[in-house]
Formats: sequence, structure tokens, C-alpha cells
Amino acid sequence: MSQDRTNLQGDNPFLLPGQLFARPGKYKISTVLGSCISVCLYDPVLKVGGMNHYKLPLWNGDGLPSPKFGNIAINKLVEAMLAMGCPKGNLKAKVFGGGAVIKSSSGLLNVGERNINAARDLLREQRIPIVAADVGGVQSRKIIFNTFDGAILMKKAAPT
Repeated sequence: MSQDRTNLQGDNPFLLPGQLFARPGKYKISTVLGSCISVCLYDPVLKVGGMNHYKLPLWNGDGLPSPKFGNIAINKLVEAMLAMGCPKGNLKAKVFGGGAVIKSSSGLLNVGERNINAARDLLREQRIPIVAADVGGVQSRKIIFNTFDGAILMKKAAPT
């Protein structure tokens, strides 16, 4: 499953917020994250993977159910992995992002923290183990996910 946009073509698709990519083959999927989260799912037996990029933790039922919301993005990514023939018991998750890169004087927004909690809760409900994570903090991250071997390259932005 992939969305038809030019940034998702070729062997090195780049995810924007609200997008996901899961397709058989060898790909290096990249994205840049602040308070957003990317969940990378990988099947080490079939050697396939997929990744999402969501902005907000939960869709509340208003408007269209979009993968810009964690509960929609994670469910769609799991569905895409199952559609590629991955047994659910094979799936492993890696989670990145959720940084507090936008300062809020009241501290009420905490979008990054809520996004992290949504990923943990939703993956636990799906019984998919998180085998690696780099979440929280105050820095943005660039990640590149190799769908063939499950490897992640990550670079954090310099602190401001």
C-alpha cells in the first residue's frame, strides 16, 4: 500500500505527515520528524517492511479517518503488512519521533508525548513488540528505514 505521490516513487520514498508506505521489495524510506511519530514495521522472515508518519495521536470521529492520526496510521500499516503476506506474529516495530520541538508555555499541548503514548498503546493492543525506539526529547530526527533488513539510520538535529 502506498499513496500515489511523486515523493513515494522510486527506491527511496520520502514520507510526509499523513503518509505511509508498505510495498514488497527493497526500499529505503525516509522522513523527518519533530513531534510527529513514525512507526516502522518489519517482518524479519519475509524481509519486508513499511513505515507511517502521523501528526496527531487519535482520530476522534470528525471528518475523514486519515493516516495523519496515529490510530488510523498504525492500523493501516498493520493491514498493509498483512496484505503482503506477513503473519502478525512475525511483525516487529521500531518507533521514532515525538519530540517537544514546539515550546508551549502552558505545557498543555504535549503533542509529541501524546503521539508516543498512542504508538505504545496501539502496538501493545496489536501485540506487536517494539524492538527499538528513539522518542521524546527536544530534537527533530531524520530517519531512513531499510525495508529489506529492518535497519534504521537516524540523525538528530543539533539542539537549539
